[in-house]
Amino acid sequence: MPSLSELVFDNRFARLGDAFSTQVMPEPIADPRLVIASPSAMALLDLDPSETDSPVFAQLFAGHKLWSSAEPRAMVYSGHQFGQYNPRLGDGRGLLLGEVVNRRGEYWDLHLKGAGETPYSRMGDGRAVLRSSIREFLASEYLHALGIPTSRALCVTGSSTPVWRERQETAAMLLRLAPSHVRFGHFEYFYYTQQHERLRELGEHVLACHFPACRDQAQAYAAFFRQVVERNAELIAYWQAYGFCHGVMNSDNMSILGITFDFGPYAFLDDFDAQHICNHSDDSGRYRFSNQVPIAHWNLGALAQALTPLVPVETLRETLGLFLPLYQAHYLDLMRRRLGLTQADEGDEALVERLLQLMQGSAIDYSRFFRRLGETTADNAVRALREDFVDLAGFDAWAAEYCARVSAEGGSQAERQTRMHAVNPKYLLRNYLAQEAISAAEQGDYGPVRELHAVLSRPFDEQPGFERYAQRPPEWGKHLEISCSS
Repeated sequence: MPSLSELVFDNRFARLGDAFSTQVMPEPIADPRLVIASPSAMALLDLDPSETDSPVFAQLFAGHKLWSSAEPRAMVYSGHQFGQYNPRLGDGRGLLLGEVVNRRGEYWDLHLKGAGETPYSRMGDGRAVLRSSIREFLASEYLHALGIPTSRALCVTGSSTPVWRERQETAAMLLRLAPSHVRFGHFEYFYYTQQHERLRELGEHVLACHFPACRDQAQAYAAFFRQVVERNAELIAYWQAYGFCHGVMNSDNMSILGITFDFGPYAFLDDFDAQHICNHSDDSGRYRFSNQVPIAHWNLGALAQALTPLVPVETLRETLGLFLPLYQAHYLDLMRRRLGLTQADEGDEALVERLLQLMQGSAIDYSRFFRRLGETTADNAVRALREDFVDLAGFDAWAAEYCARVSAEGGSQAERQTRMHAVNPKYLLRNYLAQEAISAAEQGDYGPVRELHAVLSRPFDEQPGFERYAQRPPEWGKHLEISCSS
């Protein structure tokens, strides 16, 4: 394995030049100390976990040192924020340090969040705080463990540097990994500034680096847009099936790769509530859980508008029309798996919808329901779950239909349990667990966040001694308000 100092860089995005990004050096944070690191994310760069023991590890990811072949750049982009177009956003507190090539020939962006002011900081200080950095780290790595497409988090580095938000906090930096940090907003920026040659240059870069198969198509950019639609349909299906609320689905937070990106005030559903709003700044509920599908469709429409100089409008419109049926197909497939069903049926959509309607208002813990449903036979499981529901008659009718489906498919209970436990996590990233770990970390105790990460890295496995991470949250833990402030 190469050492940390031997990483190989090939900075393709930086070579696009100053029209696409601005060279900026990281501003170091004081007294850097490693808070947490992800061994599986480090492995993407062929790094041994023991590298975290080196003092240079924290120094590199706190802005004190830099690889000679790295080229830190702040990317420029725009985007629609809460439905309103903002003409110039960009990396206001993050820097693309460079692109590392691993032994398998894979490219990984090293993106340092909280690296200080850039030309795009918009009167901000360019810093990230410890709590938001820990939250993004936990979410990135937990989504990956669930099998949901996401950017990755390599490490969080803490400091003694003070920053002011609602209160005085300490600055931190998070090293994020992704094959690309190009967003919908990159295309919007060059479209709305009428830099159509730059738009095409960006498109050529994206095709060459991330969608090479599309270049062989008769309409390469049309094929690219179709890939983006398909990937995001699958991503949003995962979010809805697993109860993940992003919180800030602005178009500049949407990745062309169809990965979960730019975590703000996210949450996983505790009690099922289709109208849940996880961002207390979202006064209109634009990004509530039930609205994530239409918002993703809307954002893809914004990207389609930006691609009109490259793709015929009718082609874009037809491709955009694929999103909802693709989403629905992925979603029903995921929900069948969560329910332990192996065969598609024309009644699947109604079966799922009736279950969610019964959950709504009954304070049903969304993820625990599916895990418990697979613990024993279908008949015994629904009998044990029944008393949690308000509409007992409605649940009985649903349970009878569900049990009939399970019986008709056949197979043993052992096979069913194995199948269901492989897709229904026992251990959940709940807001209150993250907050407990953050509170300890703010006092200098990193043990709880490291333990939480270790447990969540194996969310489907039984882990004796860690039962508290599988329990229902206390009432106070269901009502934590999370803001965009970071």
